Parts: sequence; C-alpha cells; structure tokens
Amino acid sequence: LEIGEVTIHPGRHEVRVGAARVDLTRTEFRILQFLASRPGWVFTRSQIVRAVHGDDYPVTGRSVDVQVAALRRKLGPSGDLIQTVRGVGYRIGG
Repeated sequence: LEIGEVTIHPGRHEVRVGAARVDLTRTEFRILQFLASRPGWVFTRSQIVRAVHGDDYPVTGRSVDVQVAALRRKLGPSGDLIQTVRGVGYRIGG
C-alpha cells in the first residue's frame, strides 16, 4: 500500500517513509494498515479497536487516540496523512 510518501508492506510488517524505515509497534502497524486499506473513509474509534484487536478486547477509544498520536509522531511530516474527524474518528488521506 502506498499513501503519499508512506509505503506499507503487510507481508514484511514494514513501513517506510520515503527510503527511511519506520519502526512501529504491532498495534500502530495494524491501525495504519487498517486506515490505509480504505483511504478517505472515516472510522470511529470503536471500529478501529474491533479491526485491530477484535470484538472482545477491553480497550477504550482514548487508547486509540494515544496510538494515533504515537503513529503520527513516528511518521514525521507524513503523520499529517492521518486526519482527525472531530466527533467521529480518523481517516487517512482523502
């Protein structure tokens, strides 16, 4: 998957921004991959938690905010690709 300067290699569990490799946690990688699978689509925090951890995972929506903040920081300037949709959730691109 490619979104702007970000390239996601699911089989290798690898993310690159330009030529630089970005080290992500498993959860950060899965959130990025989930959002990038449907650019422009807006997902609620609950949808993100279900997609990343499954239905029975006891985590709050605010945990998603913390993970997204870390993900944006690690992606540097490309972190702006992850957009907050106030009162709804997050999307990538679009």
